[in-house]
Amino acid sequence: MAKSIIDKAPFKFKDNLYNIQENIEYLQKYQDTDQKGRYLYWDKFKYRVDKGDDVHKAWWTTKFVRFSKSKPLDYYDKENNIFLFCIPDTLQAKLYKISHLSSQGIVPNNSIKKHYLISSLLMEEAISSSQLEGASTTRRVAKDMLTNNRTPKNDDEAMILNNYLLMREIKRLKEEDLTIDMILDLHKIATYGNHENGNIAGAFRQSNDIVISDGEDNILHQPPSFELIQERLQNVCDFANTSHLGEENIFIHPVIKAIFLHFMIGYEHPFSDGNGRTARALFYWYMLKSGYDYFEYISISKLLKEAPKQYGMSFLYSEIDDNDLTYFIDYQLDIILRAIDELLQYLEQKSREFEEINAMLNSSQVGASLTFIQKDIVKKAIKNPGRIFTSKEIANDYDKSLNSARKYLNQLVEHKILAIIKHGKTKEYIAPSNIREVLRDA
Repeated sequence: MAKSIIDKAPFKFKDNLYNIQENIEYLQKYQDTDQKGRYLYWDKFKYRVDKGDDVHKAWWTTKFVRFSKSKPLDYYDKENNIFLFCIPDTLQAKLYKISHLSSQGIVPNNSIKKHYLISSLLMEEAISSSQLEGASTTRRVAKDMLTNNRTPKNDDEAMILNNYLLMREIKRLKEEDLTIDMILDLHKIATYGNHENGNIAGAFRQSNDIVISDGEDNILHQPPSFELIQERLQNVCDFANTSHLGEENIFIHPVIKAIFLHFMIGYEHPFSDGNGRTARALFYWYMLKSGYDYFEYISISKLLKEAPKQYGMSFLYSEIDDNDLTYFIDYQLDIILRAIDELLQYLEQKSREFEEINAMLNSSQVGASLTFIQKDIVKKAIKNPGRIFTSKEIANDYDKSLNSARKYLNQLVEHKILAIIKHGKTKEYIAPSNIREVLRDA
């Protein structure tokens, strides 16, 4: 067997190798996180133990602190061992920031910024989630397909379209309780037309030959038996539909609960293919269901795609280290915060670009007669001379009817900001290179 990609911890906490009373000095030094607030697994922890300290004692003490702060989750692995989690101060701080943005409203009362959120999640998450699963279609081609409602030309484009429809569906279902039928329906949408690994869209796997490996003959995860899928997924649904507000059950922060659902589908691996897409869809579903509406505009798959190994390792750490889900929680919270920061930066950039064009338009006679949408089309046209616009694209981009889209474009033609080109009966609109001169002379 090839060398494992991970250096496993030398013992489990339950082995009870040390007496905490005899190692008080370690308890004063080693806590649930290191001095930088990191929740480290053994393979990184062992290199950060103070010189002269017993690395095994330090690890055991850290595990002792973690377990003393842990809560049991009503969810069990295939050997019937319970999963646990704890929320150190550093994770509490991340949760506070996410919730604070939600209560504030991540998007200010600004019509410019609100416009740039139209279809952001639906398009961005559909593309990124597909690429995370291996689709190789470029972002430009993918956006062109989604924007223009073009029929997919290959399997990669079909995967992106499926994910787009999937994200629309979870938004529609956000008020519903989770059921096995809903999970099957989401998977059916996500994998429609995909027969890889013997996949049947909307159907559970019918064998135990699905394993997660590191590509070097090392099995990292083998999901529970296919014969238990119905029973175990019903437990997942019961967990999702149970209130965890600390009244009758333990308190679980809604963001953490959404992350748990993501993990659970990954752990169960109920399908021959498309488990990742279904898991991330359920994460979004629960975030929207819990009132985190701005998650409609955030793409986590884009960031997960940039470091797929770290994504996989966060699953693995949680499974092999006494079922401690904190590793997966920590990684996902970091991804969420980075996704929020990217969204805010995107909105600021687009807002600045629009204001620059708006200032130029306001100094011309034409500018005063243009709508917000037309001004935004002008911005795109100035930035990309030769760009082709279609009425279908504008209707999709701005959530308008085809007639309204044609009206916006034809009025820009009247002002000589765009020019018409024809392909048979089809009209397209091209951005000339002299738009600034046209506006200055208007």
